[in-house]
Amino acid sequence: MKLIYSKIEPSRLLHLVHRLEEIESLSTKDGLARINVAPEEEHLQLATLHMDEGRTFIPHKHIYKEGEKEVIAQESWIVIKGSVKVVMYDLDDTIIDQIILYPGDCSMTFSGGHNYVIQEDNTIVYEYKTGPYKGIKNDKVSINEI
Repeated sequence: MKLIYSKIEPSRLLHLVHRLEEIESLSTKDGLARINVAPEEEHLQLATLHMDEGRTFIPHKHIYKEGEKEVIAQESWIVIKGSVKVVMYDLDDTIIDQIILYPGDCSMTFSGGHNYVIQEDNTIVYEYKTGPYKGIKNDKVSINEI
């Protein structure tokens, strides 16, 4: 896993990249290996589950919890097919890192900015965001690239 911290505020985690091979290399215990990827204080949460055939869970449903008064839209992309270059920005809008994602890889942005440059035709990704999503005008502002 690669953690990208701000150069402006060195203790502030901005971005995270998790690779498919990190999940595949886990050994399962009782048919399950779970790793919590995102720090628990972030709004956007992610865990990886490496599971063996026959593994099951107790049937359940989730409950509503009191939300935060103010939230930032956090975003994650998981590449299904193709490849994507993620350009990651620091708090002052300068580029802090650039990473190519391949099928099964995941990027998460908690703070700071990002851009995605698709590297292949027919690239497919899953995009996850904290919600509710109320349109582009209420979700983001542009960074003027240097």
